[in-house]
Amino acid sequence: MNAEQVKSSLNITPAIRVGVLGFGGLGQAAAKVLAGKREMILVAAADQKGYAYAAEGLNIQECIATYQSQGSVGYLEPVGTLTNRSIQDLIETSHPVDGYFLALPNLPNDFIPSVARQFIQSGWRGVLVDAIKRTSAVEQLLAMKEELQAAGITYMTGCGATPGLLTAAAALAAQSYAEIHKVEITFGVGIANWEAYRATVREDIGHMPGYTVETARAMTDAEVEALLDKTNGVLTLENMEHADDVMLEVAGIVGRDRVTVGGVVDTRNPKKPLSTNVKVTGRTFEGKISTHAFTLGDETSMAANVCGPAFGYLKAGRQLHQRSIYGIFTAAEIMPQFVN
Repeated sequence: MNAEQVKSSLNITPAIRVGVLGFGGLGQAAAKVLAGKREMILVAAADQKGYAYAAEGLNIQECIATYQSQGSVGYLEPVGTLTNRSIQDLIETSHPVDGYFLALPNLPNDFIPSVARQFIQSGWRGVLVDAIKRTSAVEQLLAMKEELQAAGITYMTGCGATPGLLTAAAALAAQSYAEIHKVEITFGVGIANWEAYRATVREDIGHMPGYTVETARAMTDAEVEALLDKTNGVLTLENMEHADDVMLEVAGIVGRDRVTVGGVVDTRNPKKPLSTNVKVTGRTFEGKISTHAFTLGDETSMAANVCGPAFGYLKAGRQLHQRSIYGIFTAAEIMPQFVN
């Protein structure tokens, strides 16, 4: 009997083997979240300059220390590989990975869809999860539904905090109503140092008046610093192009024109500038107008509210995949499964 057969005979479910693509602030936080889980094990991590893979599980502290000191997990001996095509090379090695969390920048807008296409072309089969933000990026992925189905990939999109946790809460809250009038999502993010989340902050800047995804991506660190100096480190965002709208529309809950997303990001203070919440206003079957509100605890960080749901959706996606259900699903369509 091999190890898998022994586990099967004892009715022990093997841990889900997870890879994290992108090892900046969000990717490192994702690794830390996995360190406390027994149902999932981090076996692969990739950044711009390399990747690391260990079938028995990566040493998460060593991965983070190596990345922070040398700039890439590819330097991690003896399991690291340095390469400028890290994602492609990792996929092509055919190392066993059940699912990947794409903790990647949403810049440029077609980057994550292009990574999904790499997985399709490679012949890999499994679960992909993203915490993508922009409506137009999610629309690109939704258009790939048939390709993903044919490739045997179960793709869970928009599975972070917003879109993600708050979109799912809105979908649940909507059940009290016969008609939804509006969904308002407001978030507050506090981070002590913007450099720990460079891609996320640049993406937020891309939502500001006078900026685009392209101009934000092209900004140097010094230019970002100068902008933050002008705003005292605070970014105020209104009527953002956020995929909560298309996700709730695709789920048949409410038209995208009735969904608004905005928030405040403080890049110099870990304390949230305001409480993250979603409000769903509608009319009940008795004709009453009411509002449900769901507020996240201020003590939960952006990383906790993004990575926790992402892995919950990865577990749900894994269950779908094992039932040969492939294609693309959003956080508004599937309930996440808690990862112990």
